[in-house]
Amino acid sequence: MSDTPFGFGLPPEEPENGDEGKKKDQQSGGGQGPANPFGFGRPGAGGLGGPGADNPLAAMFGSLNPADLGAAFQQLGQMLSYEGGPVNWDMAKQIARQTVSQGTPDGVKDASVGPAERSAVQEAVRLADLWLDDATSLPSGAGSGVAWSRAEWVEATLPAWKELVDPVAERVGAAMGDVLPEEMQAMAGPLIGMMRSMGGAMFGTQIGQAVGVLAGEVVGSTDIGLPLGPAGRAALLPLNIEAFGKDLGVPKDEVRLYLALREAAHQRLFAHVPWLRSHLFGAVDGYARGIKVDTAKLEDVVGQFDPQNPEQLQDALQQGMFQPEDTPEQKAALARLETALALVEGWVDAVVHAAAKPRLSSADALRETLRRRRATGGPAEQTFATLIGLELRPRRLRDASRLWASLTDARGVDGRDALWAHPDMLPTATDLDDPDGFVHREQLDFSELDKMLGEAAGGLGEKPNLKKGDAGDDAKDDDAKGDGTE
Repeated sequence: MSDTPFGFGLPPEEPENGDEGKKKDQQSGGGQGPANPFGFGRPGAGGLGGPGADNPLAAMFGSLNPADLGAAFQQLGQMLSYEGGPVNWDMAKQIARQTVSQGTPDGVKDASVGPAERSAVQEAVRLADLWLDDATSLPSGAGSGVAWSRAEWVEATLPAWKELVDPVAERVGAAMGDVLPEEMQAMAGPLIGMMRSMGGAMFGTQIGQAVGVLAGEVVGSTDIGLPLGPAGRAALLPLNIEAFGKDLGVPKDEVRLYLALREAAHQRLFAHVPWLRSHLFGAVDGYARGIKVDTAKLEDVVGQFDPQNPEQLQDALQQGMFQPEDTPEQKAALARLETALALVEGWVDAVVHAAAKPRLSSADALRETLRRRRATGGPAEQTFATLIGLELRPRRLRDASRLWASLTDARGVDGRDALWAHPDMLPTATDLDDPDGFVHREQLDFSELDKMLGEAAGGLGEKPNLKKGDAGDDAKDDDAKGDGTE
């Protein structure tokens, strides 16, 4: 787990492919995006604002040539006057769109999706759903297959990002108002208000950059294991799919179809396991609320805050002001979240492989490519590591995938998918360490328990072997069951 969960810097990663992976990661920053996608770039990195991208204002105002000064000061005023929630989401959306419009580091600009690409994606999703019918008992969850540009991905996923990020940002906003003694807070009201406005703007800028960078990498709406897009829409990004498959030596149609299988499998799971979305988002919220703020460091920032030097706040964020609490509750929240995400990704991996293996000659190669993409710093790994300090380790994904495949062999497709009926039936983190033990454990039959609970809910008189006149006899044997009176 990262030591700086909202410090906007990534922990050093150990790629599965050894020195070659390290060298690649150093050259590319772990993907197409910067090594700290929630930061503001590095001096001279050529990111937003060029050499001055470490200044958050540069991310918004560009080169600040004379023609742009009016707009620059207008946006600065909007930043200081912001009075909304913990994150300025209007600014986040603006920065994300600006990032997308600049294109990816390889020079590929965003483009509208044409009719031919939309038709190809719709056909791929339709075929993927047919193949998945043989691999899972869950029915189709994709009401439609849609093709998005990067900008459309930003627009469609911002509501989900808001739900994920606000709990962490809320902690920061509350801490900014609590660092001063209570008797001084009334006197410092305007300053505190300015600090919170600046904090909301800083988070908005950072989130916007991160979402903009991710828009240049993701191939669908479920790349990070969570349903970011609208329910029932299996979405793919043709431009990014083309970049993903560029050097694989696999026909473009096969790449598109394999990724459509993954997207459609995610949609089935989230559509027909109604508790799953709230379970995952609740786990993120629970973990985020266990993050504590280094108030001593924040007090120093407040005491030295210069309204003309707003990047001080960003520097404080990058220095690791936020730490996860080392408590049993926080560790349990982390384990719950990591395990749930691993089970989702592992199930999708196993189901897609079962559907694709007999039909696509490239199935094994594409499967391993996606696994290595995650291992060397793909979108999910980077986003969660910088957002809430969560590292979704590839080892967990592989263990989960192996467990689901073993369950299929031992219990069949229906028996495997039946475990999604309730979160208490799912494998735990310990089970991921011992997949065979879970698979061959005696299966519990919940049918009798469900029957008894249903009868109990229907009324006391409907319980088996319990008649109205038997209560007194039962009381003689066990006083805890009543005194025999009505």
